[in-house]
Amino acid sequence: MKKIRSGYIAIVGRPNVGKSTLLNRLVGEKISIVSRKAQTTRHRITGIVTNEDAQFVFVDTPGFQTKYGNALNRAMNRGVTQTLSDVDLVLFVIEAGRYDAKDQAVVKLLPKDRPVILVINKTDQLKDRSSLLPFLALVSADHDYAAIVPISATKGKQTDELLAEARKHLPNEGLMFPEDELTDKSERFLAAEYIREKVFRLLGDELPYATTVEIEKFEMEGDLRRIFAAIVVDRDGHKAIVIGKGGESLKRIASEARQDMERLFDSKVYLEIWVKVKSGWNDDERLLKSLGYE
Repeated sequence: MKKIRSGYIAIVGRPNVGKSTLLNRLVGEKISIVSRKAQTTRHRITGIVTNEDAQFVFVDTPGFQTKYGNALNRAMNRGVTQTLSDVDLVLFVIEAGRYDAKDQAVVKLLPKDRPVILVINKTDQLKDRSSLLPFLALVSADHDYAAIVPISATKGKQTDELLAEARKHLPNEGLMFPEDELTDKSERFLAAEYIREKVFRLLGDELPYATTVEIEKFEMEGDLRRIFAAIVVDRDGHKAIVIGKGGESLKRIASEARQDMERLFDSKVYLEIWVKVKSGWNDDERLLKSLGYE
């Protein structure tokens, strides 16, 4: 019988290569929120996968921001670099058929003193499969990778092979977390993330990225979670967009977020959401820390 191995694994890459989709696929639950927009993941999210011979503690990082800009972008980049210094193994995710300066900016951050697996995602979207081999030759020239694994996170293709390859590089013996634990993030944190996902998904390109979510109260009454949350925006004009005509946008955000929470928490959820303005919140280091940014 194999000994159980365990270790911390960073998932890194430029925005929108499918890092959060990969984490959710591996864990089997929506731990990290997903949308097509950059900056969807702003915090380091931990997802835990335990099987018969290994425990993988994955850390999904924000997409590395090449435009440093405001304090929020700087905080997200600090999260990436800090994670890379703390883990045992790195999964560097890129998109099949696409490799550009943003990917190469992440390559420069990859550690030289621990293994890095190159994960080529979205292989199901390649129109010409014969282009994969020359693409592999191109991308493998920039770093000494421990392995290269082509996958489709959306379809679940080759994800078992990715876990098998990752297991070879786990340094610890025994479990670091209980077998049934899926994340070290609190329900309070996950509730805020689910609301923020709906803001990103449902408001399209109308709303700038100057929104975040504060959970002002989280109460448990038997099998009921009572959650009171504020969507924080930068300007009064943004507030009107989030609320929508007759409050319809805000109602839809609340309804869809509540349904997701009930599935994850396996309980009834009472969710109350409102919108408030905090001008310049995303460029205020002190305020960002109070909102949970590192």
